[in-house]
Amino acid sequence: MNDAHQKASITGSDLRLLCLLTILNVLNMVDRNLLTSFSAYIVPDLGLSNTEFGLLTGLVFLFFYSIMGLFMGALADTMNRVHLITFGVALWSALTAVSGAAKGFISMAIPRMFIGVGESIMTPSAMSILADRFPADRLGFAAGFYYLGAPIGAGASFLIAGYLGPLIGWRNCFYLLGGIGLLLAFVFLFVKEPQRRHVSENQFSGQMMRVSHVIKTALSAIPKSRALMLTMAGGTIMHVAVGGAFFEQLWFVEERGYERAEIAKMTGWLMMTAGVLGAMLGGIGGDWVTARTGLGRPIILAGLILLAAPFLLALRLSPGGSIWIPVGLFFGLLQFCAFPGPTFATVQELVPPQVRSTIVAATILMFNIVGLGIGITFTGIAIDAMVAAGWNQPYSLAMIGSTIISFLAIPCYLFAGIYYKREMASGGT
Repeated sequence: MNDAHQKASITGSDLRLLCLLTILNVLNMVDRNLLTSFSAYIVPDLGLSNTEFGLLTGLVFLFFYSIMGLFMGALADTMNRVHLITFGVALWSALTAVSGAAKGFISMAIPRMFIGVGESIMTPSAMSILADRFPADRLGFAAGFYYLGAPIGAGASFLIAGYLGPLIGWRNCFYLLGGIGLLLAFVFLFVKEPQRRHVSENQFSGQMMRVSHVIKTALSAIPKSRALMLTMAGGTIMHVAVGGAFFEQLWFVEERGYERAEIAKMTGWLMMTAGVLGAMLGGIGGDWVTARTGLGRPIILAGLILLAAPFLLALRLSPGGSIWIPVGLFFGLLQFCAFPGPTFATVQELVPPQVRSTIVAATILMFNIVGLGIGITFTGIAIDAMVAAGWNQPYSLAMIGSTIISFLAIPCYLFAGIYYKREMASGGT
């Protein structure tokens, strides 16, 4: 590891860039979750079936987001990342505005596909930039701060639907957020591309690898690190559980008796508060644990999941109106939103610098296609099967199942932290 990089200080310019990238990630998550947040408006307005709505929020978006993300990650390892992010923000923002004019399934699905393409650019490019601007011992903080965008953005999308939607309508909300995104894309265009730490600018322009070679190099690097593979496995398992939680709002309404707007607002506020706390706890706490013990950052995630476990079980087993529902939801959001900082900081440290963006993209692909794909699909199938068989509370049983699955991430993160220490002691990548 480069000692200068390890001991470098963080400048005001670094923090300003981190804040700007985080703002873009907030917008990313708001736009991504608008369809879910406004589902009570959009489904009847466009005459969508449940299957069509599931495709729009799942496969239509995730397939293009994840598959194109691998290609976009390779591009970020071979070209100007600032220009790439600017293009991505402008693309997804313009298409968010176009989505506001949708008249049916097809006219919503087509922009939704390309929104996934635009958003797939953001995180691989941003993580690569942050790894070049922040010292290695503060990467957890940087990644955790950047991922504040996830809980703030997702929570804000629910609050927009709950408060602004009734005032101006879902279509105008889409138009408004698309316009804000285009303005931010214009601002980001003037950011200077950071120099890549592992190579000079002249070397970079003279040694630029072909995209196919970048992808091949990146994928061959993953099996070389047990800590990396276990970190990816833990994140994939957590996303299987998150896929099950896609049915959580239906569970709240159908089997716990909550009113739709009431539970959407409660979820939004808890997502923002618990999510922000979790993101900072995972990022800063992961850095602290690694600095004090030499163990990998993922080990803090094992501890948080173990801490949250009894509260999550109480959430799933409690009747509507119980205090354990908001408490359990808080701890569930806390432990999930803590995972990006330690996860992506670990990825950055354990892979060759010239393919960081590509491996981040491959990690995201694994989380979304395998984790969310399995979680959403099989939870839906299980619920339908239980309903057909006449079982009581099928949503509750599905939620308990996805919660128990999330506990399987504990040994993955525990051993990832142990193997990280061994790999760093032997010289790392």
